[in-house]
Amino acid sequence: MYDPLILAQLSALGLCSGFLAGLLGIGGGMLLVPFFTYFLGQQMVPPDLAVKMAIATSMGTILFTSVSSVRAHHRRGAVRWDLVLRLAPGIVLGGMCASLGVFALLKGRFLALFFGVFVGYSALQMFKGSKPKATRQLPGTAGQAAAGGAIGFVSGLVGAGGGFISVPFMTWCNVPIHNAVATSAALGFPIALANITGFVLGGQSVPGLPAGALGYVWLPGVAAVAVCSVFTAPLGARAAHALPVQQLKRVFACLLLGLALYMLYKGVNA
Repeated sequence: MYDPLILAQLSALGLCSGFLAGLLGIGGGMLLVPFFTYFLGQQMVPPDLAVKMAIATSMGTILFTSVSSVRAHHRRGAVRWDLVLRLAPGIVLGGMCASLGVFALLKGRFLALFFGVFVGYSALQMFKGSKPKATRQLPGTAGQAAAGGAIGFVSGLVGAGGGFISVPFMTWCNVPIHNAVATSAALGFPIALANITGFVLGGQSVPGLPAGALGYVWLPGVAAVAVCSVFTAPLGARAAHALPVQQLKRVFACLLLGLALYMLYKGVNA
């Protein structure tokens, strides 16, 4: 039986991550991984394994958050389904390569350090908010498939929905920010599905898993966060079409920098 306080904290985390998923198309993963790492540590999970499980569990919540978020964006006609269809095949392949292959070979310490560096860099880029050249366009079908592969692969290593790559990529190619956020939300589902499959299969024989684990996925964490996130994701999507998202992204970037520093600390001390 889990501590009611931990379940309450996970539920509050779900409310926040759901809203951010709808608002920024990020899937909430970058916010969740450090917190899941902390909560799993409280369950006496070894630090190296806690980082891996936190990444996998974060990805599990995106299955639910992305569906709720994308429905709200789709009702506003903001999702570029043509881009989803071109990016998704590469995303699935990249995600499976990361979660079923590379992820199992890497140490949790390396993943924590990689998360800290990559998320810190993403936060700085988000804060910078530089504008692309007006003439830049999206690459062709092959180029978009390759971009999808990179998005799916890196997402699998850090446990995020891919919005921290796909939104900057699309806006860099002059896709309007609201369309980029909405399309990123839609891409969260194939990213999560491919990676979760790999995390479950790849973690079947891992020793030291806590109660409630399915492979690397910590089911209590997924359930508590997912149930709450589906309520706030539509609110975030609604806010994305009404609020100055660029300014909000800068505030969120500051939060990400703090979380990146925490994961770097965990990686150094793992």
